[in-house]
Amino acid sequence: MSRNKSLATKKKLAKAGKQRRRVPVWVMAKTGGRVRTHRKSRHWRRQNIKP
Repeated sequence: MSRNKSLATKKKLAKAGKQRRRVPVWVMAKTGGRVRTHRKSRHWRRQNIKP
């Protein structure tokens, strides 16, 4: 990806970054530690975002 990004690309990357937040502690406590990560979490290098 180029160094200069359009506004639409920046917004899409920002949304994906916000979705990567960890599950709240109370969710882990309620499920007994079975749920630790979000299903939509993605690694920045291994998985691309569709344009």
